[in-house]
Amino acid sequence: MNADRMMDICMLAGEIMLTYGAETYRVEETLERMAKSAHFDNVHSFVTTTGIFLSFEEKGRGDFMQMIRVDDRNQDLNKVTLVNQVSRELVNGQIDADEALRQLNEIARAPSHYPGLLLHLSSGVAGGAFSYLFGGDVSDTLPAFIAGFAASWSIVTLQEYTKVKFFAEFMSAFLSGMLAIGLVWFGLGENLDQVIIGTLMPLVPGIPLTNAVRDLMSGDLIAGVSRGAEAVITALSIATGIALAIALFL
Repeated sequence: MNADRMMDICMLAGEIMLTYGAETYRVEETLERMAKSAHFDNVHSFVTTTGIFLSFEEKGRGDFMQMIRVDDRNQDLNKVTLVNQVSRELVNGQIDADEALRQLNEIARAPSHYPGLLLHLSSGVAGGAFSYLFGGDVSDTLPAFIAGFAASWSIVTLQEYTKVKFFAEFMSAFLSGMLAIGLVWFGLGENLDQVIIGTLMPLVPGIPLTNAVRDLMSGDLIAGVSRGAEAVITALSIATGIALAIALFL
């Protein structure tokens, strides 16, 4: 297999996986297996939360090395699963390089597996359920649902326009907290604390925090610390946003 083509396949697969929430060790393992399956020697990959480095040796042509920077970070584990499937089929010889590259380009261009409205409704349902789980009454589930829906919608919309993730999280927490306070003030709920808790739970960075612990346990210290820092900053953004809403309106 041509080294340039193999490099393109590996880097595209790694970029998709890292963008949509895969752990760094999984990305490294996938790239190495794909390159070794094409009979390249001295395969080495190094992945951080914002970059991918890959090198291997082709007999008669020397070493090949490439790196890419990954700025976008989303959560879509379905795309990670699809890339893993393409990788397995390529390694097992079920598909060739051209077919693998075509499938990876389709995965990269494909929209999210779930429509945005369904994601926002799910966040609202999660918000209502968490408000009840943390001791709220049944009457608190409705305002938590509305505010949770608004939080999910606002964070997606703000991040699309501002391109600043932490500002979008801060403003989403502030706006949803303000909405929760307003709904309770108008009598739509009884326990403001539980409504706010339920509203914020869908915003909690669960996947980045889990991946940070997993990376640290596997020895990927740089990736683990950076993911952990990202999770902490996200939590601080959410806490600051809701604290500002409480300070201004209570």
